[in-house]
Amino acid sequence: MGTNGSTVLEPLRQGLPPLDPGAVSTSASCALPARYEAVGGARKFTSATLDRWELSERFDDVALVVSELVTNALRHAVPADACQDDVQGPPVRLHLMRWASRLVCAVRDPSVESPEARGGEEDFSAESGRGLFLVDSFSDSWGWHPLAGTLRGKVVWALFRVGPE
Repeated sequence: MGTNGSTVLEPLRQGLPPLDPGAVSTSASCALPARYEAVGGARKFTSATLDRWELSERFDDVALVVSELVTNALRHAVPADACQDDVQGPPVRLHLMRWASRLVCAVRDPSVESPEARGGEEDFSAESGRGLFLVDSFSDSWGWHPLAGTLRGKVVWALFRVGPE
């Protein structure tokens, strides 16, 4: 995670579900390039992290949600001319945070626009637009918030129950 891990996570924690931020037992983070191949990299990172945390049985649900959140960030939040050498670093970042009984996946992107779930049956058969519906279906809860301080953009998070209540 690097030495600035706590400062990177602080803005994330402000908008996360009501969990004690001090009780995070472990966390991991990876920067993702502004290319769709980043989705595969995010899935590999998630797989390795869940294996390390002995949560590999949750990989299918968590990886699907991570894939959708990263795809949405790349499709809707990253400008076409995104530069990897931007002052704020790579445009998309995946954070995985583990509490005793919860796992949170959070994807940071540079857009301040709110994520919108498309509803209605006519959209369900569409090739795109189902991402947040899937996130809602496969996670226990999800949400988003704008970043605070000097960071621009937002964080979209999804929470999973992973252990005893």
